[in-house]
Amino acid sequence: MVATRLYSKGRVLGYERAKRNQNPNTSLIQIEGVQTTKDAQFYLGKRIAYVYRAQKAVNGSKIRVIWGRIARTHGTNGVVKARFRNNLPPKTFGASVRVMLYPSNI
Repeated sequence: MVATRLYSKGRVLGYERAKRNQNPNTSLIQIEGVQTTKDAQFYLGKRIAYVYRAQKAVNGSKIRVIWGRIARTHGTNGVVKARFRNNLPPKTFGASVRVMLYPSNI
């Protein structure tokens, strides 16, 4: 049996920012295989997870997750803006995230 992945991979680019100010409430995410604004429209409203390992086990697991949601597109190259329940820390810049394929609107 072949395992099927139920999420798309994405990469954290950084916070939404202007020339001199940055807004840590909103993170920019590049989704793998998404090159245009039209492609990115499909992912709007989808849930997104930053999964990481911690030192201390909680409930028998060292794996933790910060959940978020894709809010809107950013620019014309398929980058999206996402808001997380807790702002992502700056050490996540360049890290992988999981873009879940739910909730589905098709």
